[in-house]
Amino acid sequence: MKESEQRQIFQEWLDGYRALLFKVIRAYAFNTEDQNDLFQDVCLQVYRSIPNFKAESAVSTWLYRIALNTAIKWSTKEKKHSDGHQGVEIMNNILKSTEEPKDERIEWLYDQIKQFNEIDRSLSLLLLDGYSYKEMSRMMGISESNIGVKIHRIKKQLVQNSKQYEYGV
Repeated sequence: MKESEQRQIFQEWLDGYRALLFKVIRAYAFNTEDQNDLFQDVCLQVYRSIPNFKAESAVSTWLYRIALNTAIKWSTKEKKHSDGHQGVEIMNNILKSTEEPKDERIEWLYDQIKQFNEIDRSLSLLLLDGYSYKEMSRMMGISESNIGVKIHRIKKQLVQNSKQYEYGV
């Protein structure tokens, strides 16, 4: 594959699937700086992997898997690095002047998702993106019945936690 062809494919995929990539990124990186770092890592991995794409699955599925694997690896590396260190996110309110108003319900949902273990976090994102249990099973390497059980538990936990939230489910 020629480098120009690879660049063109990369740009098309980035234009078409940026939102998908950021859904994964936002679930693993919790401040703007980390999200930007992880986005760069994901983009680099996608670019490097283009020659290996065999069109055996949808581009979105393939990109999701790359983003997910990269995010998990990044998260593990960051956790080791940040253990015992306090981040600058504490000063977030001081450093930022004004932000766009955010939907509190979406913020609540992302706060809940980021507390899940890596598998449940990944399944939550896949569910929000509308993937079927069969597609999730292929991506995650877990049986469809196990996917169903895990998603049922995730939903049950979210409903329970939402009762404590002022707006409810």
